[in-house]
Amino acid sequence: MITKDMTIGEVIKINESKAEVLMSFGMGCVGCPSAQAETIEEAAYVHGIKLEELLEALNK
Repeated sequence: MITKDMTIGEVIKINESKAEVLMSFGMGCVGCPSAQAETIEEAAYVHGIKLEELLEALNK
């Protein structure tokens, strides 16, 4: 299960296909080094995305 406290890097390491989910929410920078250390919660906030919607999509 993907949680808000996991980093983008951790999520992609667990399942590379989750990068597509992140990009579909407008997170085109999933491959940049700084994004790899950013948590899902932080990324959602920075991109103006509803955290609950993002987590739901990532956990499908």
